[in-house]
Amino acid sequence: MTETLTSVLTENAETTTEIQIPNVMESVENASSLLTSLTDKFVSALPVLLFAVTVFFLGIILSKLLLKFTAKFVERSNIENTAGSFLISLIRVMLYILVAIIALSILNVPMTSIVTVIGTAGIAIGLALQNSLSNLAGGFIILFSKPFKSGDLIEIDNSLGTVDSIGILYTKIITPDNKSVFIPNGKITDAKIINYSETSTRRVDLSFDISYNDDFEKAKSIIRKIIESEPLILREPEPLVRMNQQKESSLGICVQVWTANDNYWKVYYNLTENVKLEFDKNDIEIPYNQIDLHIKGKQG
Repeated sequence: MTETLTSVLTENAETTTEIQIPNVMESVENASSLLTSLTDKFVSALPVLLFAVTVFFLGIILSKLLLKFTAKFVERSNIENTAGSFLISLIRVMLYILVAIIALSILNVPMTSIVTVIGTAGIAIGLALQNSLSNLAGGFIILFSKPFKSGDLIEIDNSLGTVDSIGILYTKIITPDNKSVFIPNGKITDAKIINYSETSTRRVDLSFDISYNDDFEKAKSIIRKIIESEPLILREPEPLVRMNQQKESSLGICVQVWTANDNYWKVYYNLTENVKLEFDKNDIEIPYNQIDLHIKGKQG
C-alpha cells in the first residue's frame, strides 16, 4: 500500500515538473524576443535621436548668441530698460520654443500634435491670466509709445508723483509726501495723463488780490520788480502782470512767469512770499470778502 502511494506521488511530481518547465521557458523566450526587438528599435533610432539632441543643443547655443546681440542692440537704443528686458525675455522664450519644435520634428513627432499642445497651453494661460491681460497690453503701450518715462512728474486720475518704475503690469509713482502708488497699466491707458516733465520749462501761474482803494499800477510795479529780481525766472517768454478780475471785494492781478521744471516750486513760493512782504511794506491791502450792509432809517 505504501509503495503504491509513493509511486503515485512520484508520477504526479514528474508530471507537474514537465508542465512547469515548458511554461517558464516560453516566458523567457518571449521576454528575450521583446528585449531584442526593443534593442533593435533603439539601435535603429539612435542616430536620429543623437541628431535631434545635437540640433537641440546647437539651437540653444545659437539662441544665446542671438540674445547677446539683441541685448547690445537694446542697450544702444532708446528703449526703456523695463521694455528692453521684457523684450529680451520674450525673444528668449520664442527661440527656445522654436528650437524644441525643430528637435521634435526630427523625431517625427506630428506637427499637429505640437501645435495642439502649444495652443492648449496658450488657452489655459490666457484663461488663468485674463484679468491681467489688459494690464499687460497697457504695459506694452506705455513702454513703446512712451507717454512718460522714469523720473517724470506726472498726474494720473488725481494721483500726482514722480515715476519710479514702469513694469509690465503696474507703474509705480512716488508722491510728493513720499508715498508709493501702484497704478495698473490697463487703467493708465484709459486715463488722462498729465506729464509735467515732457518739456524743459513750465509756466507758474499766480493771482494776487488788492483792495479797490489801493493804487493798482503801483501794485503791478511792485510785482514786476520782484520778478526782475528773481534769478530763477526766465526772461523769455516775457513775464505777464495784468488785471484779470474785478471781484466783489477786490481786484485780481494775474501773474504768469516761466522757469525750468526743476525750479517750479521754488519760484512759486518765492513769488508768493515776496509779494506779501512788499505789499505790507507799501501798505497795499490784500482784502478778504466783505459785505456792505445799508440800513434805512424810518421816515418821521
